[in-house]
Amino acid sequence: MLTERISRRESRKPYDHARLERRRWILRWLLIHIGFRVLAKVDRVEGLDNFPKIGPAILMINHIAFIDPIVILGCLPRNIVPMAKVEAYSYPIIGILPRIWQAIPVHRGEVDRRALRMALEVLSSGEVILVAPEGTRGTCLQRGKEGVAYLGTRSGAPIIPIAIWGTVGFPSISPRRWRQPGAVARLGRPFRFRSYSKRPGRDELRRMTDEAMYVLAAMLPEERRGVYADLSQATTGTIEFV
Repeated sequence: MLTERISRRESRKPYDHARLERRRWILRWLLIHIGFRVLAKVDRVEGLDNFPKIGPAILMINHIAFIDPIVILGCLPRNIVPMAKVEAYSYPIIGILPRIWQAIPVHRGEVDRRALRMALEVLSSGEVILVAPEGTRGTCLQRGKEGVAYLGTRSGAPIIPIAIWGTVGFPSISPRRWRQPGAVARLGRPFRFRSYSKRPGRDELRRMTDEAMYVLAAMLPEERRGVYADLSQATTGTIEFV
């Protein structure tokens, strides 16, 4: 299968930050100056002071519409390396973007250790990765997968929650859609996981993930919070804000 061959081939290549950085800046320029003027409307970005100027970080977003990660790639001041489902490589036309950008391909429905290793390699290079913990799109939050906690504890990188909405209906060239509100991205306060063991177990990773998801839920409009709607259940025993 094409997507499996892509995943295997890219995982064997040593990560080359310098080679990819220039390519990604060119793609970002195209996103900002063409994509955001023709295909997607971005109203505002809030909380940019929470975004690190240097060093590794993990961006954790909710996932409402296909275009959510693309909006994040274009509206932040550094190049971001997204983790994308491997099927995205096969999308007509738009599938060219993750391939050229060299997003981290993820096989959903399994613990993709290859993708986790690639993500840790990117973080060790001092870069920023983008993770959608739900693993799928939905109108409101679904239960997060433990990968974000695994990456956070293994790398020590800060996690930056980003709430996004207003992306439904894009990409679009319809004047009617463009007259309606566009995308809003809200960056929250960074945090790290407190791990009480060198290799936290599944239960500890589960708790870390749920606590992180409640942080994200609190940043979203109430109707978008889904399974994390009851904020009275939120705890912060495994996280510390930085």
